[in-house]
Amino acid sequence: MAEHHTYGQHQYPHQYQQQQHQQQQPVAHQVVKAMTAVTAGGSLLVLSGLTLAGTVIALTIATPLLVIFSPVLVPAVITVGLLIMGFLASGGFGVAAVTVLSWIYRYVTGKHPPGADQLDQARMKLASKAREMKDRAEQFGQQHLTSQS
Repeated sequence: MAEHHTYGQHQYPHQYQQQQHQQQQPVAHQVVKAMTAVTAGGSLLVLSGLTLAGTVIALTIATPLLVIFSPVLVPAVITVGLLIMGFLASGGFGVAAVTVLSWIYRYVTGKHPPGADQLDQARMKLASKAREMKDRAEQFGQQHLTSQS
């Protein structure tokens, strides 16, 4: 029995829809998505770097003070705890930045990451509300102008 393979919108409807969706998006929309990705990812990477720098500075300042004013074991435990918390926070922010950049890259390239549908729905809802408010403002302006005449 020979298998019949059909390639196109019937066998892989999800991929076909993605290709259609990506072709329908204007270039300016994709540029805005890419700029948003760079901004969000860059912000998280800067936050990760600042946390790491703050941890190192705090340890540099706090360690001698703890050694001078406390027994030896207490500052050692506090220092190790601060060191671990700082590096974990820095690493967590770094992982978050890479994850966000990866998600936005997949979204921009049309690979449909999890949550993309909700984002598109929210964007469409926001755009329709903005259009509605613009129309109301235009109507109000026209009524205001005709009532003053």
